[in-house]
Amino acid sequence: MKNKKQASWKTVFRMNHRALTVFYRRYPGAVISRFCSVIWNSLTPYVGIYLSALVIEELAGERNAARLQMLVLVNLLAAAVVALGSAFFEKWKGTQNAGIMLKMEHICAEKLFGMDYVDVDSTQTAEYLSAIRQNYSVGWGLYRVILGYEELCSALFTLLGGISLTITLFTSRVPETAGTYTLLNHPIFVVIIIGVMLAITYLAPVLANKGERYWAISAGNLQLANRLFGFYGFRGYQREIATDMRIYRQDRICALCFRENKAKTFGSKSLMAKYGRGPMGLYKAGSAAVSMIFTGVVYGFVCLKALGGAFGLGAVTQYVASITKVSVGVANMVSAWGSMQNNTAFLEPVFAFLDIPNKMYQGSLTVEKRRDRKYHVEFRNVSFRYPGSDTYALRNVNMKFEIGKRLAVVGMNGSGKTTFIKLLCRLYDPTEGEILLNGIDIRKYNYREYMDIFSVVFQDFRLLGLKLGENVASRVDYDRERVLDCLEKAGFSERLAELTDGIDTYLYKDFAADGVDLSGGEAQKVAIARALYKDAPFIILDEPTAALDPIAEAEIYSKFDEIAGDKTAIYISHRLSSCKFCDEIVVFHEGEVIQQGTHAALLDDTNGKYYELWNAQAQYYTD
Repeated sequence: MKNKKQASWKTVFRMNHRALTVFYRRYPGAVISRFCSVIWNSLTPYVGIYLSALVIEELAGERNAARLQMLVLVNLLAAAVVALGSAFFEKWKGTQNAGIMLKMEHICAEKLFGMDYVDVDSTQTAEYLSAIRQNYSVGWGLYRVILGYEELCSALFTLLGGISLTITLFTSRVPETAGTYTLLNHPIFVVIIIGVMLAITYLAPVLANKGERYWAISAGNLQLANRLFGFYGFRGYQREIATDMRIYRQDRICALCFRENKAKTFGSKSLMAKYGRGPMGLYKAGSAAVSMIFTGVVYGFVCLKALGGAFGLGAVTQYVASITKVSVGVANMVSAWGSMQNNTAFLEPVFAFLDIPNKMYQGSLTVEKRRDRKYHVEFRNVSFRYPGSDTYALRNVNMKFEIGKRLAVVGMNGSGKTTFIKLLCRLYDPTEGEILLNGIDIRKYNYREYMDIFSVVFQDFRLLGLKLGENVASRVDYDRERVLDCLEKAGFSERLAELTDGIDTYLYKDFAADGVDLSGGEAQKVAIARALYKDAPFIILDEPTAALDPIAEAEIYSKFDEIAGDKTAIYISHRLSSCKFCDEIVVFHEGEVIQQGTHAALLDDTNGKYYELWNAQAQYYTD
């Protein structure tokens, strides 16, 4: 693989600082608690080192009982304070950082909720999100930034604390009567020792980072491999596909495509395995070996000075412990910076996602709040191509909605029906032409206010694992009587009577062990009730009875006028029997409106598409 160019120091700092800022703005307590905890845990060990050295020094020297008693009491008191402080900071940190991965997900969710639907629906956005989630699931990306700064802060304060207890190691002089040991006093020797220690301390994390670098330069392959693992590795956990997995033995596909292929990214014959057996493994081993050399140099230098009489036994324990921590501090600082440098490759999809601009004009005009619900909508020469496609999904659509009428939209799969609804709701903007609300281009209206005039039941609707009432109202505080009324209109009354907790019953078992699983038809009725609760002037039902049995479907149709009330209703269906309940029918074919009229009028046109579709279904119900 061609190595990716390593990021510059400036780039590393800029990207990591921005990532930390993104997290801090949303969760300042999580960041502050981590830094306070790490500073406390970095400095407090030196209290014990220093006090323990005093005790040992007294034991090796005058052995004054009163002084020893005082030192022991001070040690115990200091240990108690340190333990209490550590417990406090650990509790604070744990509380503020609970669900840290969900906090990362929340950052992505915030961006998604504020993003143009055209970008939410794009393949590129899905790829960014997949890479982000896979990266932080294995410790890279945003999460590694927080760890990196935490390690950097820890290293800095460990280094400062260690230096404060180590300076006297180099300033303490061996007595002139110590013979050859006096060489240890020579400034050149001291400089050489410090230089050797720093060189070894620096070399160990550099080697470790070089080994870790192979993960960064393989980021593209790793992201794909993690996506494959996320797909194939967890199929068995998903209830909605459990039946297919067993009937068709799809577990064998998962095993063949991922687990049994040893040449895959994390397999024993993969490129990463070769790196591990080769340069990556050698760098890591070299790092460990160099660290051991440092320990030997420290012990040798401290012991030689002690033998020469520069200090006593207590100071030996202080210097060995503190200078080792100095080494750890320097090593961790270099290691943390190297890790942050390697992490820049995994931050790129994060910022690519967060930097997706909102191009859709939001508008500023206020949508008039009309009690009579008289909102005139007109499609004027509307054509539309999906981003990245050269083919028109809709072509030259011209249409006006009559207020309070029932409009059926029919056509074959791929004829443009759902695209038509997405344009009406302004999930997309037309490629050509314009859509008017009360004579004004809908792009000029406040985006949120415009969407508020529509209640929609999409084909791929979703209910949440919350209480039934909360699903219908889409909020925690709601009008209970209104929820019950909407469920009754949607035909859910009989099922509701069977629920012990009524509208307080949890749907599914995501958050409640006694949660209720709904059938497809029952879920569809709840979705219809949700659309009714919003009480918008336009109600749009996209295949609202697809999962219902014939009796339930007939019930919905017979109550359709009551359900829609004074709303303008748009009804998309493949079951043409439903069209008889509508005032007007629009027939789509290959992205164009080819017929428009009442059920009777369209059926009279024996050469028309509607007649063809009607008879294609009717033949199964007549002799």
